[in-house]
Amino acid sequence: MSVHAAHPTGYSNRSLPWISGILTGMVSGVVLGFFLKTIQLYTGEKVYTLLLNIDFVPGLPPTLPEWIEFSLHLFVSVFIGIFYLWWVRHSGHPMFKGILLGAGSSLLYIPLSQLSSRVPNLYDITAILYWVIGHLLFGIVLGLCGKYISAKKATHRS
Repeated sequence: MSVHAAHPTGYSNRSLPWISGILTGMVSGVVLGFFLKTIQLYTGEKVYTLLLNIDFVPGLPPTLPEWIEFSLHLFVSVFIGIFYLWWVRHSGHPMFKGILLGAGSSLLYIPLSQLSSRVPNLYDITAILYWVIGHLLFGIVLGLCGKYISAKKATHRS
């Protein structure tokens, strides 16, 4: 079967990782956001505020409506999702790479905690713990999405 017959809408196999990457980033970003929002609601630790913080972005007001700040967070998550799927597509190991990206992105706590007085400080161990757990959860969700997409591709090839 030709590529055009298999993809009658005009999409080729090359466009699928973009769509999958966007969805992977959105799902992972929503899970992270809701996790940190729940933690902040129940504990008072400002980890969700830290996630959405834009104080340091030149040209933007220090705060925007939550839905806009969350959209900016999702934009970053989508970028990570697309990169993640490209990386996995070229060298495999979706769970390992997802968790690695989650762990790596948790290091953003260090600079982000320094950029605003509205967020936890650099030495707030409880906030750091919640932040790291949230980002590992983000990485696990990336990995699960990557495993699902890889398995689905393998099924379509057979």
